[in-house]
Amino acid sequence: MTISTPLLDQHIAAGGKMVDFAGWEMPLHYGSQIEEHHAVRRDAGMFDVSHMAVVDLRGAGVRDFLRTLLANDVAKLKTPGKALYSCMLKEDGGVIDDLIVYFLADDFFRLVVNAGTRDKDLAWIRRQAAPAGVEVVERRDLAMIAVQGPHAREKADKVFTPAQCRAAQALKVFSGVESEGLFIARTGYTGEEGYEIMVDAADAPGLWQVLLAQGVRPIGLGARDSLRLEAGMNLYGSDMDESTTPLVSGLSWTVALEPQTRDFTGRCALEAQRDQGNLQKVVGLVLQGRGVLRAHQKVVLDGKTVGETTSGGFSPSLNKSIALARVEACVADTCQVEVRGKGLDCIVVKPPFVRHGKACIDLD
Repeated sequence: MTISTPLLDQHIAAGGKMVDFAGWEMPLHYGSQIEEHHAVRRDAGMFDVSHMAVVDLRGAGVRDFLRTLLANDVAKLKTPGKALYSCMLKEDGGVIDDLIVYFLADDFFRLVVNAGTRDKDLAWIRRQAAPAGVEVVERRDLAMIAVQGPHAREKADKVFTPAQCRAAQALKVFSGVESEGLFIARTGYTGEEGYEIMVDAADAPGLWQVLLAQGVRPIGLGARDSLRLEAGMNLYGSDMDESTTPLVSGLSWTVALEPQTRDFTGRCALEAQRDQGNLQKVVGLVLQGRGVLRAHQKVVLDGKTVGETTSGGFSPSLNKSIALARVEACVADTCQVEVRGKGLDCIVVKPPFVRHGKACIDLD
């Protein structure tokens, strides 16, 4: 049986095609995934992301606990509201989940973790938090709406109270603030400007409706995936999982090995992998002809399999098929991807493909 978010009635009223996503009843699209994609790149769209798990951690030792739990270092967070992207690792360096952590006070941090991993994440966190004296509370009372696009902040600001608007406009990128019942964060998963807004579940339908009245278009899971793929953002379960480490998932930048005295879970495994050298890398691929790139297709160079696509699909912004791929270090400018037994020519690029409505790669 699927779980519904507080916004189910709004999705149905908007004509959403509902599907089961990680046990949640979620909108795949509201008629046209392509139109929804373009709405976010060109104007403003909103996503129901209430299926994500918000987890509050409290206690005098919470900062030290998170410095052990996460591969990135929360010691970097000096200003209340500042956020950090990190992976949470097993001892062997495999990725349990990727998440955002907010520093709210010396004894209070907030995590946002993925819907499909929430149960194992909470079990893992709670098991290690208990000896550290850290309280772990899942905030099931909250819903979350992401408003994204070049006009997203402008339109969302119009529905905030004056105090909320001032707080939101003062936010720096990758920061959040609590204001009059809302937690407003300048974060997202599309490569565009915008907010992710946490709101009391009972108030979420009202917030959705006033955003709708401002011309913010409802966007489904389909466009959310094509937007994040264009932005070169990893998807847990596709681009990384418990069998891969951040070092071979394009996420080395999220691993803080300094200071050397910080002993986080998975550190020894990552150092051993790093020292071994000749690591696989993540690249972007752009198909040079007709066809569609998907996940788990072989990447071939000079007749030899040198990797595999991890995510793929059609890019509405580029009008091309694109993919992320984990490949051997020898892959440089071109390769082929095996699609239905045939090698299709691709150029190799550095992600992202599109950010802030503009192509980041040269297709000429």
